[in-house]
Amino acid sequence: MDKITEKALLLHNQGNNCCQSVCLAFADKLGIDEEVLFKISEGFGAGMGNLQGSCGALSAAVMIAGIYNSGGKDAAVRTKAKTYKLVSQMNNEFVDLVGSMCCKEIKGLETGHVLKSCDGCIETAVYIVNKFIFKEN
Repeated sequence: MDKITEKALLLHNQGNNCCQSVCLAFADKLGIDEEVLFKISEGFGAGMGNLQGSCGALSAAVMIAGIYNSGGKDAAVRTKAKTYKLVSQMNNEFVDLVGSMCCKEIKGLETGHVLKSCDGCIETAVYIVNKFIFKEN
C-alpha cells in the first residue's frame, strides 16, 4: 500500500469523511493548505451531506481533477472540455472497480448487498487519482 493510501485511510479512521480523507491525503501534491481542503470537502461526506448520493471518495477525486487540470478562471474555456473528459474517465473506472458511484448502492442500504466499504472506496479513489492525474499506477 502506498503512503498516500495509508494517509487517506488514517485520516478516515481519525473521523474525517471519505471526501476529506482523499483530498487531505493529496494536499502536498496539490500545494493546497489542508485546512482549506478540509473545509471545501466537508459537505461531501456520506454521499453529499448524508444524502447517500455521489460517493464522497469519488467526489474528492473529481475535485482533485479540477484543481490539477483547470487552467483557472481565465483559461476555463480552454481546459473545461479536457477536465470533463478526465472526470468521465475517472468516473467510469470507479464504477468498473466498485460497481456504482452512488453511496447508497455501494453501502447496500436498500439491497443489503455491500459493494465496497468506505475504506475500499477511499483506496479506489486514491488509485484512480494516481492513475489518471499523477500517472503513478
